[in-house]
Amino acid sequence: MRSVWKDYSYGWITLALFLLTLTGHWIFGWFAYVSEQAAHGQPVEVGEYTIQMLRDTLENWQSEFLQLLWQVGGLAFLFYLGSPQSKEGDDRMEAKIEAVLRAVDRNADQVIEKIDTAYAGRHTDHQYMQEQKEP
Repeated sequence: MRSVWKDYSYGWITLALFLLTLTGHWIFGWFAYVSEQAAHGQPVEVGEYTIQMLRDTLENWQSEFLQLLWQVGGLAFLFYLGSPQSKEGDDRMEAKIEAVLRAVDRNADQVIEKIDTAYAGRHTDHQYMQEQKEP
């Protein structure tokens, strides 16, 4: 039986590091806020601190986190969906491997056919399907 903790361990570790750093940001922000208020002779107000930290956190997220999230998460999502950009490299690599196999092995077509039968999905390659239709 598979464990959600093991299957998504990278995500869990990333989430833990994120929460740890976010908590540290707010804790050390509190100490800085209290020190700044004391230096100016102002009272410490939780509401003002919360607004200031939410503003600072949102600024950090906008400038770094959201950009990185889109670059990594968006790319992974589009790759998972099988966008044309993500398929291009795999199809090209597969065509090269087949060409090399045909150059070194007389039984290459049989080997390739056996692999294509075992692993579905080759029918999605437009060029391969065109080659199959031609005599």
